Amino acid sequence: MEMFEKDPREGERRAISVEGVVREALPYAQYRVEIDGGRRVVAHAPGGPGRNFIRVLIGDRVRLELSPRDLARGRIVEKIG
Repeated sequence: MEMFEKDPREGERRAISVEGVVREALPYAQYRVEIDGGRRVVAHAPGGPGRNFIRVLIGDRVRLELSPRDLARGRIVEKIG
């Protein structure tokens, strides 16, 4: 399974979106998410100016992007349902 797609504009690899379920809340607004396939990754919810606030609770289904440098880390992009 290819984990990354080629970005035609940049010529580099970029992360793809995966879905998972939040299993544990960690300090500093980080979460342990079990992605489809049984693997667990640490993800953070984006913050900062111009971002919409995403309220994440244990058991929520979320879409996240995995980091191209470290497949054990990611960023929560949106909450699903």
